[in-house]
Amino acid sequence: MRDLLDDIDRWRAAGTPVALARVVDIEGSGPRLPGAAMAVNIDGEVAGSVSGGCVEGAVVSEALAILHGEAQPRVISFGYSDDEAFAVGLTCGGTIRLFIEPLDW
Repeated sequence: MRDLLDDIDRWRAAGTPVALARVVDIEGSGPRLPGAAMAVNIDGEVAGSVSGGCVEGAVVSEALAILHGEAQPRVISFGYSDDEAFAVGLTCGGTIRLFIEPLDW
């Protein structure tokens, strides 16, 4: 998460809304361990990684929906057996769960 702080601080100083996605659980094989984080600002800029690239696009979409008030903070899951997860490229055989929330300052 430390790798995100410079970007988050810059966005915060500019008054730009930011959402944070964190890996909270994995089952089986997962690309990143719990605690991995990614920040997304309302302009779609991204810092960090939660999956090494395989589900980042879907996470950005979820984060933007939360920032625009179209969705509530929540846990989302991606796994090989899920049609949606396969569609976004999570093929490592495991399941990852992410909590996505807006940062409040």
